[in-house]
Amino acid sequence: MLHKRLDNQLWSLLGGAMELGESIEETIIREVKEESGLDVQMTRCIGIYTDPNHIIAYTDGEVRQQFSICFACMIIRGELTVSSESIQLRFFTQEELDEIDMHPAQRKRIKDYFAQAEKTFIR
Repeated sequence: MLHKRLDNQLWSLLGGAMELGESIEETIIREVKEESGLDVQMTRCIGIYTDPNHIIAYTDGEVRQQFSICFACMIIRGELTVSSESIQLRFFTQEELDEIDMHPAQRKRIKDYFAQAEKTFIR
């Protein structure tokens, strides 16, 4: 499942920042719920991604180097609900993913998910 982001019109994995006092599991559950309306359970860590050449500059002036941890989740319940950060939510087949607009960093994470590796990717 991906969401089409309101800010750049690209398809993206769901995600966000950890709040003080949260565990990573609590962050994932909260972020997915906020951005999709779905309750999920983490199933495995796909990878840890750090690219010093991927600099993100936000419209509010914040600038950061890309760092993220990507997890696979299983949907437990809920109803798809578009958040204020998105214009669309959609499930894609693996073949359909080649045809949509997304940042290369997102594409790398999805490729790693489909690789079904036994070990976590560290990139």
